[in-house]
Amino acid sequence: MMLIHNKSRLGLFCTNIFRLVCILYLAFLVLPDRIKLLHIASAAEYGIGGGVIFEEDLLDQLSQINSETLEILESLEVDTLSRSRALFYDSYKVQRGENISGLAINLGLNQDSIISVNKITNTRLLQTGRVLLIPNQDGILHTIRNGETLSAIAERYKVEQNVIQTANELFSDTISVGADLFIPGAKLDWIRLQEINGDLFIWPVRGVITSGYGYRRDPFNSGRRQFHTGIDIRGSHGTPVRSAMSGRVSQVGSDRVLGNYVIISHHSGYRTLYAHLSVIRTRTGAYVAAGERIGDVGSTGLSTGSHLHFTVYKNGVTVNPRTLLR
Repeated sequence: MMLIHNKSRLGLFCTNIFRLVCILYLAFLVLPDRIKLLHIASAAEYGIGGGVIFEEDLLDQLSQINSETLEILESLEVDTLSRSRALFYDSYKVQRGENISGLAINLGLNQDSIISVNKITNTRLLQTGRVLLIPNQDGILHTIRNGETLSAIAERYKVEQNVIQTANELFSDTISVGADLFIPGAKLDWIRLQEINGDLFIWPVRGVITSGYGYRRDPFNSGRRQFHTGIDIRGSHGTPVRSAMSGRVSQVGSDRVLGNYVIISHHSGYRTLYAHLSVIRTRTGAYVAAGERIGDVGSTGLSTGSHLHFTVYKNGVTVNPRTLLR
């Protein structure tokens, strides 16, 4: 009964808004210094003979409509306007030149929602023609891990448990390990979003990449292949090398292969290595901000010319730096 009552009041609200728009439109047709007669009322409004609406009548109607509208807005139940919804998806085919941020704006969603639902790991590699699932509300997917409960998940994301149950059409608090649970209103961790968008690190030095990450021909033995753990960026001797992200200098030193090098530890399990430096301009234990100068480009160690070797580690394992550089 409450739902029917609220719907009827919403209908009245919409009717009043329509009447208000119509009256304002008629008012703009008449200049202030013209006769106060606005229009001849129809018989339906003023009886068999119709009638005349003057400015005073217009003001009375505006006052009446405004008071009725305010009364309806104040009396509407809050949950009528913000009630949780069951989840459903539309599909969308990516067009040439489109990206996730633009799609999110056009579709009225957060980037996080589209990225999470479609399990996108690198937005720069979004392909034309890919069909995306588009949820009817903002939120992200959470893969249920062993030992997790629905109440614990709700508390973690600061979402009411019944909201999660409604979105996922759960009729109990029983959940299955490994299943994906949609969490309405939740967002991706900031670091994770930066990783996916490739905006986590700034360039330590600007220049052309002369050797990428992965397997390559050994520059000192053309008959042998080797795995290159970072990227080589060409730079003139003495060019400033800057920290790619804020962090703590965990090690500085020099060896036969890397030459002069600096290693910086960052949050979320990241470390960065800067090698072949001509000069080291920091020390072990120092805190450095993103963009702070830590050394100069050089060709020390096992090197074919002036450049910076840049490696990124995630939890001790090398990853491709190019996918994380802005």
